[in-house]
Amino acid sequence: MKKILIINGHPNQESFNFAVQTAYKKGALSGSNEVQEINLAMLDFNPNLTVGYCAKQALEPDLQLAQKKIQWADHIVWIYPLWWGMMPAGLKGFLDRTFLPGFAFKYRNNSDRWDKLLTGRTTEIICTIDYPIWYFKWFLGEGGVKVMRKMVLDFCGLKTTKTTYLGPIRPSAMTDRQVWLGQMEALGASH
Repeated sequence: MKKILIINGHPNQESFNFAVQTAYKKGALSGSNEVQEINLAMLDFNPNLTVGYCAKQALEPDLQLAQKKIQWADHIVWIYPLWWGMMPAGLKGFLDRTFLPGFAFKYRNNSDRWDKLLTGRTTEIICTIDYPIWYFKWFLGEGGVKVMRKMVLDFCGLKTTKTTYLGPIRPSAMTDRQVWLGQMEALGASH
């Protein structure tokens, strides 16, 4: 049994990403896991880290709760679309505001090194894309997803166990989407 946190970075609650989230959660719960969720579309926070790390910026209640959920989790699932090869702006703002020094990492004094404060947790990424998946992987080099894995998650100590791409979404038929949702339920049940 795992404590699984699903973070949905799509700003539109009517998007296919929310169906993906529901299917994954259904599968995870079938395996007697505990599941909590964060839906960025429902959070109230300023996504701008207005002064960088020069001074502390008070966290809104939704971000305080998000940090508690992240600390609670054994496994974090990120669900978001790729727009211009990257995560949506709201998800980037969420990371800027929650994955802070002292919470997700800690710089060492007089050093270019840091401590990873979220170690001991695993994570996976599920992205919806409009590119053919082979094109995104082999010709575009997975751009923004590599940044998420290496420069955000690994930087903070989260071990990425899997990256799943669903797409191309825009031209997909309902039958394609049903197959993907079945795969997401099975993926959730695999924990």
